[in-house]
Amino acid sequence: MILTSDVIPIEVHLDPGEWTRLLRAEAAAGLTATPKELPPTWLYDDRGCELFDAITRLPEYYPTRTERAILAERATAIATITGADTLIELGAGTSEKTRLLLDAMTATGCLRRFVLFDVAEPTLRATAQTVAEEYPEIEVSGVVGDFRRHLDRIPNDGRRLIAFLGGTIGNLQPPDRASLLAQLARTMAPGDALLLGTDLVKEPDRLVAAYDDTAGVTAAFNKNVLAVLNRELGADFDLERFDHVARFDPDEQRIEMRLRARGAQAVRVEALGLTLAFDDGEDIRTEISTKFRPEAVRAEIAAAGLDLVAWWTDGSGDYGVSLSIR
Repeated sequence: MILTSDVIPIEVHLDPGEWTRLLRAEAAAGLTATPKELPPTWLYDDRGCELFDAITRLPEYYPTRTERAILAERATAIATITGADTLIELGAGTSEKTRLLLDAMTATGCLRRFVLFDVAEPTLRATAQTVAEEYPEIEVSGVVGDFRRHLDRIPNDGRRLIAFLGGTIGNLQPPDRASLLAQLARTMAPGDALLLGTDLVKEPDRLVAAYDDTAGVTAAFNKNVLAVLNRELGADFDLERFDHVARFDPDEQRIEMRLRARGAQAVRVEALGLTLAFDDGEDIRTEISTKFRPEAVRAEIAAAGLDLVAWWTDGSGDYGVSLSIR
């Protein structure tokens, strides 16, 4: 359905009823699996978005500021190479870094439209309103959806630049990454471009610190998924009886965030009719964040049928931003 916020058109494909249905299905599957897990989607309710925004400003969390620095240096080149008149941002959040692209693309005189895509409707609406006020010369619209299911709902006219930033692609398992990139490629017309942010392999200690900050913000972000289950599914998780854990898996080259039970306990999830038994020290995996090598990024982009035309990193080689054309 299409709703409007002031004059901003917002397509809602993940309304509260659909959100709850998906949460029930994925929570039932993940919490009864061995080992237990939850998709990272459910970390990002409105409170989760606020906490993640705070995470991006922490001294330990290098990805956001590093990606921002690359975009600040390369935004004009991105605008020139793509010549896009439509910018689409997947997982828009607050679109803070995206202002660099908006500035560069409006300076070329080509940009006419910005489309925000995000799972969190209140955050998307607030960001869309702010961007519309800051850039009155362009058309701003939004799509509330899950990029695992609703990519076909993004506008497909014009010459498009699709931005998928923040290293979010690393939250997906390899088969899911391949599927998403292939689906994106299928939605793209010749000349459309994909701007992809990828965190790169580095020292494990730095990686773990980025996901386990001393201020405890990431721990609060991770535990918030239990608050989501309590609110939406009538669960009775005691957040104080789970510890935030971040570990680096050297075989998979990824960070895994987990919630670890502090003591044996039983948790009731009323909406699912489930009583979950947790052993002391048992984990729920809540997020993976794969760290890439440049050659792996190139291979995955090529496998999706896209042509890599530019690859940029920071001076330390901590983070990569790639530009590919259909």
